[in-house]
Amino acid sequence: MTSPRLEIDLGKIEHNARYLVARLAKSGISVTAVTKSILGDHEIAAALLESGVKALGDSRVENIEGMRRGGIRSEIALIRTPMLSQVDRVVRQADISFNSELDVIAALSSAALKLNKTHGVLLMVELGDLREGIMPDDMLRTIELMLGLPNIVFKGIGTNLACLSGISPAEENMTEMSELADSIDAKFGPITDIVSGGNSANIEWVLSGAETGRINNLRLGEAILFGREALHRQLIVGLHQDAIELVAEVIEVKTKPSLPWGVIAQNAFGEVNKACDQGMISRVIVAIGRQDIDLTGLRPPAGYKIIGASSDHLVLDVGGHHVCVGDEIKFEINYSAFLRAMTSPFVGQVLVPQANPNYSSTPCM
Repeated sequence: MTSPRLEIDLGKIEHNARYLVARLAKSGISVTAVTKSILGDHEIAAALLESGVKALGDSRVENIEGMRRGGIRSEIALIRTPMLSQVDRVVRQADISFNSELDVIAALSSAALKLNKTHGVLLMVELGDLREGIMPDDMLRTIELMLGLPNIVFKGIGTNLACLSGISPAEENMTEMSELADSIDAKFGPITDIVSGGNSANIEWVLSGAETGRINNLRLGEAILFGREALHRQLIVGLHQDAIELVAEVIEVKTKPSLPWGVIAQNAFGEVNKACDQGMISRVIVAIGRQDIDLTGLRPPAGYKIIGASSDHLVLDVGGHHVCVGDEIKFEINYSAFLRAMTSPFVGQVLVPQANPNYSSTPCM
């Protein structure tokens, strides 16, 4: 089997998504499953849809096109503001796009008119994380102008928190979202269908029993794929945290000093070695590197320690474990490491089907 590779258990992913769909439904909240980290893989997307998610969401039109080619016909939202250079492709492939610029919405309108299609627009509102979004005081005026554009349908509002500045979803900013939705409907009539309160960072807030108000949708990626909320990376009870693992092959096994020798300067990534002297240690190299993974997002097996990595080599201290050249080592990974590995052409993907006879739908507690 090819190495390095990601082993992706479709059954565990579907379980996680189904569990979250059911839990959030108790609060009147639907789930948009975010597919950007899976590069729009249509088989994983199909597993997500089997779980009962409302729609799929992706930040790249290229991924959406790939899912359409793979036979995905469900509602798909482009969750990043479209580039002007891609509006025709967006209208062709996405049912909805998330927007914060009137010029872009106008271009979407022109594209939709030309293609004889109707395109849904969800407006993003800025609530403090300072990534994308219209300032709340500008929202009503923006909607007023947008409603005059042909072939565009206002679908609702959304916000993004904890992605750029780490601002947490909380009672104050979530209440502001509900109040903004109320003000829109008060001025224009009941036109606000979707109030998307955020992402996997919102899980802790919802499951705490908070009053969710008008919030009726969350966009979930990390929580589904890794079974963790995105504020403190705490596990979500009832979900699998091992649905995705990274496997890499050993290419060198040597006993070497723990400290380098010679005049020390910066390494290839501008870092200075700060290792402590532990005498001679068992050092193993696996064939993967920073070109393929986020080093900080890897967790090796118990008793192993990551020493460092260059572009193509990951060096481990394996302690007293017996390791041979050609062996494979399996790593737990986080969302960041998975995102990097999925985009590497040197890392394969192996999908474990839902019908796997060794799969249990109940996670270990």
